[in-house]
Amino acid sequence: MRLKDKVCVVTGAGSGIGKAIAEEFGAQGAKIVVATRRAANGQPVADGIKAKGGDATFIKCDVSIEEDVKNMVEEAIRVYGRIDVLVNNAGVDFVKAFTDIEPADWDRVLNTDLRGTFLCCHFTVPYMLKQGGGSVINIATVHTQQCLDKASPYDAAKWGVLGFTKSLAVEFGDRGIRFNCVSPGLIATQIWNDLLDAAPDRDECLSYWESNIPMKRVGLPEEIAKACVYFASDDSIYTTGANLLVDGGMTSTLLSKQPFTANVIAGGERK
Repeated sequence: MRLKDKVCVVTGAGSGIGKAIAEEFGAQGAKIVVATRRAANGQPVADGIKAKGGDATFIKCDVSIEEDVKNMVEEAIRVYGRIDVLVNNAGVDFVKAFTDIEPADWDRVLNTDLRGTFLCCHFTVPYMLKQGGGSVINIATVHTQQCLDKASPYDAAKWGVLGFTKSLAVEFGDRGIRFNCVSPGLIATQIWNDLLDAAPDRDECLSYWESNIPMKRVGLPEEIAKACVYFASDDSIYTTGANLLVDGGMTSTLLSKQPFTANVIAGGERK
């Protein structure tokens, strides 16, 4: 077990990629804090990990709310005594033409995707310093390499997450805390299903995206989780400030432009 007895906090762990990360970490022997806004989503994930012989605790947390994050970190410390790994996965996806975006849209995306990442680090890093180290994994996106139109708040937030990660990697490089990003490509989550449902032609949409992925398929949440295991484990002890693209080669090719590419559900729950 590559994460045996490590205490790992995973935000947005109630579904999709976050759920897969929590479950994979649990299978690797970690003690998991399942953090998400909704108990109806998060508690079953924690219960499922425990049913398989793992150790997990659900803590309700909206990462855009400072008091929620502070409470989540303090409760994790109360229950487990330390935090070895923090995975900042919680966030919202967002697609809307720039001329239709309201300031409230911008604030909602940035407050969750970027400020939420800051808050979780803000309250966790002091404990990691006291215990002598830790690993922070921020979930970014392939949009940090190639952007599509109508995603400016989301792209701004995720580019911010990447810059934030690299800056902290430099600042804490000699103090035992590693900061890295995992950037998923198109992954089979609810957001992918929403994209297919919103497309004028579902089969055409599927064909378009598969044609732009060299591996010719959409990725699985479990494949992102396995990448996160590397950064959470001691296997990555000399890796910090990295941005690992897990995208089937998508960012190594040129995307074709088609009208339906922007037809996704705006403001969906991320992964």
